[in-house]
This record gives sequence, C-alpha cells and structure tokens, in this order.
Amino acid sequence: MNNKKSKMGPPKKGEKPKNMGVALNNLFKELTPFKTLIIISLILAMLGSILSILAPNKLSKLTDTISEGLIINTTKLEELSNEINNNMLNSDISNKSLEILNIDLKEENIGSILTSENINEEDKETFKNTLMKINEDKTNTLIYINDLPNSIKEQLIRESYINNIKITQDDKIKYLNTLSKIQNKDYKNLIIPDSISKIILKEIKFDNKIIKSTEQAKFINIMSTIDFKEKNKIYNKLDKLPNNIKKIIEPKMNIKKIKIICLFLLILYISSALLTYIETIMMTVVSNKLAKSLRDKISKKINRLPLHYFDKNSIGDTLSRVTNDVDTIAQSLNQSLSSLVSALTLFIGTIIMMFVTNYIMALTAIISSLLGFFFMALILSKSQKYFTERQEQLGKLNGHIEEIYSGLNVIKAYNAKKLSDKKFDELNEKVMTANRKSQFLSGLMMPMMNFVGNLGFVAVCIVGAILTQKEIITFGVIVAFMTYVRLFTSPLSSIAQAMTSIQQIAASSERVFDFLKVREMKSEKDIKESLDKNKVKGNIEFKNVTFTYSGNKTPTIKNFSAKVKKGQKIAIVGPTGAGKTTMVNLLMKFYNIDDGEILIDGISTKKLTRENIHSLFTMVLQDTWLFDGTIKENIIYNRQNISDKQIEEVCKMVGIDHFIKTLPNGIDTNISNNDSVSAGQRQLLTIARAMLEDTPFVILDEATSNVDTRTEELVQIAMDKLAKGKTSFIIAHRLSTIKNADLILVMKDGNIIEKGTHEELLNQNGFYKDLYNSQFEL
Repeated sequence: MNNKKSKMGPPKKGEKPKNMGVALNNLFKELTPFKTLIIISLILAMLGSILSILAPNKLSKLTDTISEGLIINTTKLEELSNEINNNMLNSDISNKSLEILNIDLKEENIGSILTSENINEEDKETFKNTLMKINEDKTNTLIYINDLPNSIKEQLIRESYINNIKITQDDKIKYLNTLSKIQNKDYKNLIIPDSISKIILKEIKFDNKIIKSTEQAKFINIMSTIDFKEKNKIYNKLDKLPNNIKKIIEPKMNIKKIKIICLFLLILYISSALLTYIETIMMTVVSNKLAKSLRDKISKKINRLPLHYFDKNSIGDTLSRVTNDVDTIAQSLNQSLSSLVSALTLFIGTIIMMFVTNYIMALTAIISSLLGFFFMALILSKSQKYFTERQEQLGKLNGHIEEIYSGLNVIKAYNAKKLSDKKFDELNEKVMTANRKSQFLSGLMMPMMNFVGNLGFVAVCIVGAILTQKEIITFGVIVAFMTYVRLFTSPLSSIAQAMTSIQQIAASSERVFDFLKVREMKSEKDIKESLDKNKVKGNIEFKNVTFTYSGNKTPTIKNFSAKVKKGQKIAIVGPTGAGKTTMVNLLMKFYNIDDGEILIDGISTKKLTRENIHSLFTMVLQDTWLFDGTIKENIIYNRQNISDKQIEEVCKMVGIDHFIKTLPNGIDTNISNNDSVSAGQRQLLTIARAMLEDTPFVILDEATSNVDTRTEELVQIAMDKLAKGKTSFIIAHRLSTIKNADLILVMKDGNIIEKGTHEELLNQNGFYKDLYNSQFEL
C-alpha cells in the first residue's frame, strides 16, 4: 500500500495563499446565501463609523458654546457700542453741541480777551491765529478752539443752564475735547459728562433693556479707553459698567443649547454603539453559519472521497482543514470584514471632515501622523529579520531538547552530558540574543503608536493655538481635531490588521476549497443490482485482477486470480508490501480495480454499490477502535434493536464477559480508547461488535498482531467463533494462527506464488516454508 503522506499542513500565521483572488472568489461564492446579512452588516458598520465621524464636529460646537459662556459677549458689546454711537450721531449733535458749548466769539468778548492782563502775549497771539483759521474754515471751528490754550478757552466757554440742567465750564471743555476727537475720527478716551449726556443722548432699548443716557455716557467714557480686542482689559472694566449694560455683555451660559448638543452627542454615541453591536451579532451569525456549512460539506465530502486520497494525505492535515482552517475563516471573517469597512469609512470620512473643518489643521494632523507611521514602519522593517532569526533559533533549540530527552539514557551511558550541555548553552545563547532584539523592537510598537498619537496632538495644539490667536478658528476646532487625530491613526492599524486577517482567510479558504474540489468516487446512483446478505451463498472469485496505486508506476496487484468457496477459511500471507491488504481493500471496493473482475456469487462488484458490498462483510482490523461511551454502546455501534441478552451472549462467546463483570456498571460502564483497557480486551470488544453484524463474509486483518501469546489464544478462539459458517479471509504475519485454514494463499509482488493447506505448503519446500521457519530462527 502506498503510505506516502502529504507535506501540507495548516497555514502558518501570515502565510500568503498561492492565488488570493481565486481563494477569495470561492469564499464569496460560499457566502452568497448570507449576502443580505453581510450587506446589512457592512452598511451598519459604515453608518456606525459615519456617526463616529460626525461626533467631533458637534463636540467642537459644544466646546465653543461652553467657551462663549465663559467669556464676555464681544458680539453684543460691539452691537451695543454701535447702537450708542448711532444714537449720539442721530441726535443732531452739531446743533446741540453749539448750543451746549455756547462759545462766545462776539467782538466785545474777543476784544476783552486780547486786552486782558491775565492772559500772556503768547496765548493772545495763538488766539489771533486761530481766529484767522476760523474765518477761513468754519467747519473745523471746534477743533481750532479745542487747540487753544486753557486761558483762552475759559474766556470763550462759560457755565450755563439748558433745560434747567446746569452745565459747568469744566464739563463743556471736556465735551469740546470729545467733539474735537470725533471730528478727527479719533475715538479713544472720549468723555461725555452726565450733564451733557442728558441733552445729547436719548434712552434706547437694547436686548429688552432700557439704557439711560447717563448709562450710555458712562459706557462711552469707559470703553473708549480700551480696544475691544483686548479682552483682558474688558474684564477689568466690566465691574465699572452700569448694571444694565453689564448684564448684556457679561459671560452667560446658553444651557438650553448645551443640553441640545449634549443630547445629540449622546444619541450619536449610543446609535453608533448600537449599530456596531447589531453588526457584530450579524457577522457572528454569518461566520458561524459559514463555518457550519463548510464543516457539513467537508464531512459529506470525506465520505465521498476515494481511499487513495488518504493514502497521499495525512489524517492530521485533513482534520486541520475541518478544524483549524474553518475556524480561521470564521474568526478572521468575523473580525476583519466589517473592521476593514469601518476602518476605511472612518479613515476616508475623517480626512474629508478634517478638510471641511479647516484645511490647515487637516494637513497638520495628516502630515504629523504619517511622519510618525513612517518612523514606525522603518523600525518594524528592520526588526523583521530578528523575528525570523528568533523562530529559527528556537526551532533548533527545541529540536536539540527533544533529541536530548528522547535519548537521555544513551547520553548518560556514553557520559555525553558535558557535550550536550555545551551545545544547549550555545543554542540557548543564540535564542536569548535573537529574543532580546526581537522583543525590544516588538516592545517599541506600543510606544511608537503612542508617539504617533501624541505627535499629532502636539502638532494640532501648536498650529491650532496660532490659528486661534489670529481668530482663524475657535478653540472648539482644536478639540475636534484632537479627536480627529485619534480617528485618523486608529483605522491605519485596523486596516493593516484586517489585511493580514484577509490573507489568513484566503490561505485557509484555499486549503478548504482545494479539499472540496478533490475528485470524488464515481456516483453509483445508476447501479440498480444488489445482493441481499441473508440470501448470499458466499462464493467469491478474483479474475485476472490488476491494480496500481495512484502515483505508482508498478502495479501492486498483477493479474491476480483466485476462487473462494462458501464457508471456506482463506488465509493470505506474504512479506510486507506483497499486496495482502490491498487485495482485501479491492474486495471491499475501497478502490476500483484497473483490470479484471471480482465476482460475489457470480455478480461483478462493478455492478454493486459500495454500500451494498460493505453490508456483506464484517471486518476486524489490527488497529482497534473504541469511542467515548459505554461498553454496550461500543458493541451495538450503528445497530438497532439489540437486546442486553444478545450483548451478554456475544461477550461470553468471545470470552470478554469476565472482564465486563469486574467493571462497576457492567456493560453500562463508560470507557474510551484511552482508558486502562488492555490491547487484548479492546480487540475482544471489537470482535464482539463484529459478531453482532451477522454477515456472510468476515475479514480479519492482522487481528492478533498487537497482543501477547495468551491473549492471542483467546482472540483466536473468538475469531473462530466469529468465522464459523461464513466465508472468511484472514491476513496474518503469525503463521501459527492460520494452520487450520482451508486454503492459504501465499502472495509476493502482487501475485499468488503458492496455495494450499498448511501441511501441503510445508511439503512443497517453497517460499511459505521459508517464511514459516523464519519465525523460529534466532
């Protein structure tokens, strides 16, 4: 038999498939029944990411709203200032000012000033020049008079009453200075006395509050001394302003707006979490249903595969496809597909939102983050060789350890402890060095990720502070971008992880679908003929049978012919590789013959289904097999309506009844293949299982090769009882067990070279005699 095993094994972590496109295409076809769930899940993942992207914008508005509640309302301040200025300008200030000031430029007063002994000549000369300027340009009369020395102004401007309001000389001079500044468009340090404000200013209504003329004057007097952009100075002057005005411009929280934004953010975050939760559940359902579907297909596929597939491929590899590969597909699919969509949506959406908010800040965040990732990628690229070296050195160390422990007795016997220790120390040193370097660089991953995030935060804060100072953006934009930086860097890692998972999915998918595409046994749905096991006589004939294992050039069975009559006990012997087991496998139709025919009661096995042929045979193999369960369940295995009495009878027939009686629960005792049940006892249990089958043919393949001589006698007696009245085939290496066979077929190189009874073959002095005598040679 060809026992060549496949070198294929489960895919290693990060292993790339041979053809990713084909592998993923096959997987997508398998996912077709779940496409509605997948589409909904991906849409939910996208919506969840979009909601997350919208949150920073609202967070920015919340920050700005709170900030506005902590600072003076400069907007209201400017609006109120404009309103008061308009009120002053709309009050016919020119005419009223002349009436208020009542400047005396009559000739008598001018002559009195020029002849006064209390005014020096220099001031008089200045007054004369001013009079000339006024005569030439009367529009700037107030400016010229304001520029006169105080000695002259005191003579021109005197105390008076208007509307029973006393206006002092000092108030008039201050007001004159204010008017002169206004005329020169200089609005700094204006002073409007209360007495004058009552005349030139009317009460106004602003922000549902009445602002009196004196309050307006006080506002002008105070606010004209500072720049509205100098917020610190405004805070310092705030307490000096009238209460009505102070209430208008003082910091005030818009609690209603804050509540609305907070509620919106809460709904946003809850909705995003809910969508993600639903999406996760849906993808979990899809991945588990896909895994179930694949396992079902693999399970059905295994039953349709020809036996030669398992000759070429290890059982472990096939089991790995059922377990590891399917689990990898399910778990990675659950984690990567929606994660990739979410990450891409988050990545693209974040970039768009950043540029919509402010392109300068967007460029700052992106460049700083990508710069950090560049350095991280550079370090990781350099570290890959150390990870590879670590695995190689670890493999060498493990190999050495396994070698040392498995040959420990030899090492002690040859006093090779020092030599083995020296080699161990060398390998251990190399592992330590490679491990230290790889772990150091691996440990840099988290700090580097923190560095990327922190670099983005710092860059955003610095550039944001500059832009805020220039009033290009608000403080809330900085807060938003700090969130955007996190949302921008996070998807890059998620995308990288998702792409790695997709590679694993593709690699595992390739193995699973390669298995599902393996050529199956030919369908037997068109075969109508069958044999009833209760009516079969028990004759078998091999006619010129030829068979070659797939991949072999030389036939294992060559033109094999033999006739077996009903009830005969046929023993098949020969050296290893002669084709004994192969011949039995052909009889059971585990393999299809290349040429010739095998006839059962004159009917070719080609005209019978495998299931029908299997129902005619009972097999007891060299390797015993017990599953977890009771002795009763192991003996009944796949049969219906078997009574306890029948079980006790077959157990007694094979001599296993005494062992069963020693067990705590008898035939209801739970056992498994790993329990402390001897090889002979396991073999007797499998014979008891076979005896319940009651088929016309029995095959015993090396059934006593793994038991001791005493147990062999018990097994032999049990097998004789099993084969009584049936056509039986016995394959054995211990020729002492087949002395009573009706016919012994001696096989070599796929052909029958001798046949006869035990005594006949010994008398022939041929190959059988040599084979028999070799058992007793020293």
